[in-house]
Amino acid sequence: MPTLEKERLLSKAMYRSGNPALNDSTFVKEHYPNQNWWDSPESNMMTMEGVTEKTGIVLIITATVALAAAITAPYSLPLILIGILYQVFAILIMWFKHEMMANPVFVVAYAISEGLVLGGFTWIFEVGLDLPGIGIIAALLTFMILGGMLAIYRAGLIEWNRNMEIAVSSALFAIIFVYMFSIVGAITGWFEVPYIHGSGPIGIAFSLFVIGIGALCLVADFDFIERGVEMGAPKEMEWRAAFGLLVTLCWLYFEILKLLAKIAASK
Repeated sequence: MPTLEKERLLSKAMYRSGNPALNDSTFVKEHYPNQNWWDSPESNMMTMEGVTEKTGIVLIITATVALAAAITAPYSLPLILIGILYQVFAILIMWFKHEMMANPVFVVAYAISEGLVLGGFTWIFEVGLDLPGIGIIAALLTFMILGGMLAIYRAGLIEWNRNMEIAVSSALFAIIFVYMFSIVGAITGWFEVPYIHGSGPIGIAFSLFVIGIGALCLVADFDFIERGVEMGAPKEMEWRAAFGLLVTLCWLYFEILKLLAKIAASK
């Protein structure tokens, strides 16, 4: 397929994902001015197998680091802090340098930092809140959701279209706004957002809603990756696809942790 035609189809066919790493600008050549791999031969194209392989690599790295951080806490707390700082750095990178998300070194470093952060939070839930085993349950539920949404998507029971894009994006913006509003209130002490962070019915329902939106973001990512493969995106985009899935799955894991903690506190 000619390069110009490929770019036109990619930019036209892609719906925006709720994932910041997988949006409709991912496959725009102009966002990678210093890279020469866009015009590589067809043998160097993105494949579903390649995305699966790289996603598996970053998930194994994240899980291994998270387990090590949780087991060695609180001695690993300085490393967990470093992980949080790298997360902030990564957000800035995503905002200003899109091509870095296709860089394997950056993606692997992010997976390590994500593991440190999740390991620290898991330790807080398991030890600080006295909820042993909650991390394993949350991980199992996360992968069950991943498998379930993939099966539903492959069976054609759900389709990512413009209407769903608008609904999920609107929900995501609302969730982000609520979380930012809550953080500002907690830091300043001026106010607090009632109910949604508690263990009552409203708090549990809110967590279920957030997890549902996260699951729909997985559908968006599956669709986006499949279209990228069909349109012949460069093989380096496999790392960016893996990065995007990692972001969604780690978010889901954290939200499931919070839901399980709310359920335990409500008993």
